Amino acid sequence: MAEHSHQFWVGKGEGFSLATSSSIRVLLVDDFEPFRRFLRSALEKSLPGQHFYEATDGLEAVRKAQELQPDLVLLDVGLPTIHGIEAARRIRVLCPNSKILFVSQQSSPDIIEAALNTGAYGYIVKADVARDLLPAVRAVLRGDAFAGPRFWGASPGRETSPHEAGFYSDDASCVDSFAQFLAGALNCGTAALFVGTESYRNSVSAAVHARGIDVAAAIKDGRYLSLDVADVLSTFMVDGLPDGNRFLKTAGELISLAAKTVTGDHAAVAACGQSAALLWAQGNAEAAIRLEQLWNEAVSKYNVQMLCGYPVTGFQGGVGNHVFEKICAEHSAVHSR
Repeated sequence: MAEHSHQFWVGKGEGFSLATSSSIRVLLVDDFEPFRRFLRSALEKSLPGQHFYEATDGLEAVRKAQELQPDLVLLDVGLPTIHGIEAARRIRVLCPNSKILFVSQQSSPDIIEAALNTGAYGYIVKADVARDLLPAVRAVLRGDAFAGPRFWGASPGRETSPHEAGFYSDDASCVDSFAQFLAGALNCGTAALFVGTESYRNSVSAAVHARGIDVAAAIKDGRYLSLDVADVLSTFMVDGLPDGNRFLKTAGELISLAAKTVTGDHAAVAACGQSAALLWAQGNAEAAIRLEQLWNEAVSKYNVQMLCGYPVTGFQGGVGNHVFEKICAEHSAVHSR
């Protein structure tokens, strides 16, 4: 995996400027001259007064990078002389301060994983460049990593998963992960739904706002729903367990309400929260596991992507490990922080 660890940001690339207070050097590497011209033209409009350089093959890219020490390298994968991934490895050694963003027609998960494992800050597909180029450059220049909506929710080397679980060492890590997930969704035009305690809702909303999202406007437009976890649980819990029919009715209504506000091909709703984690914290592991199973049904039935957050400390020793395994088994991907 890449040595650095950054948050992933996604976006539409509308309504912002990439102008910087100091001059930067940008190296554009692609063997197709018209595409290099397109990249340069697009970036010159948002980076006026900056310095642009070009290379047409892998070896030339390494040589120019060593000579120029560019701040940003836009690098194709399929290059003459040496492959773009090998060029990135060499550039990382020779130019440790240069930030690499891959721009390639390749969309194979194996290729993307290999590219990001070089230490590159991001990867966008040429078919998406009109949408993703400017937000990607903005993210990389500020030191964040970037994955476009087709890789939405993915970390380097990992494909997007519809129902993920995150296990967090502290509240700050959990809030940050939720905010990253929700801000990414809102940035690329997806509706977002968060279910949590009042303190978490306030903290997450503030963290989403800190990522450049107008939370008040998103709530007003219905694109961001922030709901109290106890209120939501009360709509489908019966005798200490989630009732399947009631849950699917509640989930369907919330997802449909949020989905009405968005258009596009990517996931209509991004949902995350603490409902199952709260049941686990209350000692009701059976209910937590059942709720995760029901979320799997909802993910399959509706156009939704889900992130569940748990405190990792609750699973240390005894029955915790057993429940941990069961909860992990109900998710399509698991990560920790």
